[in-house]
Amino acid sequence: MADRLPHEKGFHVSWDQIHRDSRALAWRLDGKGPDNGDWKAVVAITRGGMAPAMILARELDIRTVDTISVKSYDHQDQSEAVVLKAPNADMMGDGTGVLVIDDLVDSGKTLELVRKLFPKAHFATVYAKPKGRPMVDTYITEVSQDTWIFFPWDMALQYVEPYRGTD
Repeated sequence: MADRLPHEKGFHVSWDQIHRDSRALAWRLDGKGPDNGDWKAVVAITRGGMAPAMILARELDIRTVDTISVKSYDHQDQSEAVVLKAPNADMMGDGTGVLVIDDLVDSGKTLELVRKLFPKAHFATVYAKPKGRPMVDTYITEVSQDTWIFFPWDMALQYVEPYRGTD
């Protein structure tokens, strides 16, 4: 079998699927916060964590939502993770009671960086790959390391030729 490019072993996620999987993540986290089961805040790792974080905040009735901007990709090439924008320091403290949410943990470099900043936060992702799985506390679906996940915010609908013929 020929080697595949990263995007050739694809897992396509629709808006409906990310919504269902994010709700499943919320259900898994419900009642697990340190304040009588409640969480004090949700912090989305931008940009991929924003849609799941919004859904979790709604489902878990969390009104305090912030972001941390971390860049670790340049298109499909991974690079060193750097923080571009940090969340409110007074709210974060050491991270106790805060859910840090991302769409995916891949290599774990992004979560490793954020975990160093907020060691007591709870880290959750919708999808997890084996290399990054040790950096996440809760996730919903595991995919193989060589799978490229196509999220709905990265895609557009277009016509595709039939597999057999064009008639």
